[in-house]
Amino acid sequence: MALTPEDVVTKQFQHVRFKEGFDPDEVDDFLDEIVVEWRKTIDENTQLKERIAELESGAAAAPEAPAAEEKPAEAPEVVEEAPEAAPSDASGSVTSTATSAAGIIARAERLHDEHVAEGEATAKRLVDDAEAKAESIVSSAEAKQREISQKLDSERKSLEGRITELRQFERDYRQQLRGYFEQKLADLDAPDSGSGKTPVSAVGL
Repeated sequence: MALTPEDVVTKQFQHVRFKEGFDPDEVDDFLDEIVVEWRKTIDENTQLKERIAELESGAAAAPEAPAAEEKPAEAPEVVEEAPEAAPSDASGSVTSTATSAAGIIARAERLHDEHVAEGEATAKRLVDDAEAKAESIVSSAEAKQREISQKLDSERKSLEGRITELRQFERDYRQQLRGYFEQKLADLDAPDSGSGKTPVSAVGL
C-alpha cells in the first residue's frame, strides 16, 4: 500500500514509560515539515502530469490541422518537434522533484539515525553514572556496616567483662556473707567462757 502524507499526519505511536526517547513535540514538528514538502512534491508531480497530458493531447490533435491548409509539408515538422522538447523538460522537472523528495527522505533518515545514536549514547552514559553511584552507595554502606559491627562487638565484649566481674563480686560477697554468719552461729553455739556473765551491752546487741 502506497504511503501518503495523510498516513504520516494520522499515524499514532504508542507512548512508553521509564525509557529513553525523543521529544514528541520535536518529532511532530519535523514530521509536519516532511508532510508539507511531500505535499508540494505531489502537487508539482500532478501539475507536471497534467502539463504532459496537455502537450500529448495537443501533439495528437496537431497533425489534423495542416490538412485544411495549402502547406502540409512544413506544419507537421514544427508540430512534431514541439511536443518532444516539452516532455523532455517535464521529464527533467519530474526527475528533479523526485531527487528532491529522495533528498528529503535521506535527510530524515540521517537525522533519525543521529537522534537514535544520541539517545543510545545518553542512555549508556546515564546507566554508567547510575551504576557508579550504586557501587559508591553499596561500598559506603558496607564500610558503615563494618564500623557498626566492630563497635557493637567491642561493646559486647565490654559488657561481657562487666558481667563476669559482677558475678565474681556476687560469689565473693556471698562467700564472705556466709562466712560471717557461720562465724556468728559458731559464736552463739560456743560454751560460755569463765566470765559467762558478760553484760548484754558488751555483746554489742
